[in-house]
Amino acid sequence: MRRSLAVVSAAVTAMVVLAFLIPLAGMVKTLARDRVLVAAERDAQIFAQTLSPYMVDGDADDVASVVGTGELSGGGMLSIILPDGTVVGAPAPLDDGYRRAIEGEAFRQPLDGGEAIWVPIALSEKQGTAVIRVFVAKDLLTRNVGSSWLILGSLGIALVGLSALVADRLARSVVHPVQELSNAAHQLGEGDLSVRVDPDGPPEIVEVGEAFNRLAGRVGDLLEEERRNAADLSHRLRTPLTALRLEIESMPDRTERLADGLDELERTVDYVIRQARRPVREGIGALTDLGDVVEERVAFWGALADDQGRDWSADVQGGPYMVRVTREDAAAVVDALLGNVIAHTPEKAGFRVRVRANDGNVSLVVDDSGVGFTDMGLVRRGHSGTGSTGLGLDIVRRTAESTGGTLTIGEGPDGGGRVEVVFGRT
Repeated sequence: MRRSLAVVSAAVTAMVVLAFLIPLAGMVKTLARDRVLVAAERDAQIFAQTLSPYMVDGDADDVASVVGTGELSGGGMLSIILPDGTVVGAPAPLDDGYRRAIEGEAFRQPLDGGEAIWVPIALSEKQGTAVIRVFVAKDLLTRNVGSSWLILGSLGIALVGLSALVADRLARSVVHPVQELSNAAHQLGEGDLSVRVDPDGPPEIVEVGEAFNRLAGRVGDLLEEERRNAADLSHRLRTPLTALRLEIESMPDRTERLADGLDELERTVDYVIRQARRPVREGIGALTDLGDVVEERVAFWGALADDQGRDWSADVQGGPYMVRVTREDAAAVVDALLGNVIAHTPEKAGFRVRVRANDGNVSLVVDDSGVGFTDMGLVRRGHSGTGSTGLGLDIVRRTAESTGGTLTIGEGPDGGGRVEVVFGRT
C-alpha cells in the first residue's frame, strides 16, 4: 500500500509537470528565437541609420570600410546591397526577398539554414533604394535552448521524486500503524492474548487501534472466565468421584474392570481441568506419535469390545506417525471415535482402526460394521441423531482442522460407517 501510494503520487505529479513543461519548453524555444531576431533587427536598424550618409554619397568603399566582412557580434551576417546591386559585407542573393525589400517592405524571411531580416533604406529619388540584410543561422536561433530544456527536465524529475518521497513519508504514517495492527491481529489469532498496539497515525487509525486493544482485552477476559468456569465445574466432579471410589473399594466383590473405568474417568476429569487452565498458546507446535496413542487407546476400548463380542483390529504399521497436536488431544480424538462406535452401533458390530502416512499427511481411519451414517450433518457441533451431546465428532473436526487437516464421514467397505481424520503436514 505504501509503495502504491508513492507510485500514484509520482504519476499524478508527472502528469501535472508534463502539462506545464511541454508548453513551457515550447515557449522557451520561441523566446530564444525571438530574442535573437529582435537583436538582429535592432542591429539592422542601427546600421541603416549609420550607413545612410555613406550611401547618399554613393561611396561603396566607405560603406565597405564600416561593414567589413559583415560578421556581427551576435553571430549574424550583415549584407549591404547598394542601389546598383553591389553587395558589401557578407554575400547575399538577389532573390525574391531582395525584390520585396527594394520595393520598400521590411520583413523576416524564413530560409533553410536560418532566417533573414530585410530592411530597406530609401535614398534620394535619383539614387533609389539600398537594402540591409541580416542573416541569422539556425543554430543561433536555438542557442541555449537545449540547456534550458535540460534544466526544465531536471526540475520536473526533481519535483516528481520529491512528490514520491513526500507521499512515501505520508503513507508511512498511515501504513506503519496499519501494519502494526495487522501483526497484532495475527498474534491474537495465534493465541497471544497479551498483545496490544500503541495507537498512532491518523485519528481513524488511532480509533481502530484503541478498539483493537479493547477487543483483545475483552477476549482475554472472556476466555479467562470460561477457563475458570470449566475448571471449577470439572473440579466439582471430584467430590462425587471420590465418594464413588470409596464405595467401590468397600465392595467385597468389586471388579478390576470397574476400578479401571473409574481411574479412566478421573484421568479424564483431570485432563479437562488441565485443558481449562492451560494458556491458549500452550500446545502450539507440539508433536505426538499418533500410532503410539492409537495403540494405547485401542487397547483400552478393546477390552470393552471383547465383553460385547465385537471383532476389532488396529493396523498401525510403520511409523512413527507424528502429528501437530498434544498427546491428550490425540487421545481425545481416538476416544471420541471409538466411543461413538461402542455407543451407537449394535453389539457384536466390529470395528477396524488404521493409521497411514500419505504425502506428509497422517490419516486415521475408523471403519465399523454397523448400520452406517444416516445423517451426514453429524459433524455440526451439538448435532446428534441419537440423543447424545453431539460434541464428539466436532472435537475431532476441530482438532484436525487445527493442523490444517480435515474430517470426512462416509460408508465403509462393509456397509457400515467410516470416519477418516486427516492431520496436516508436520
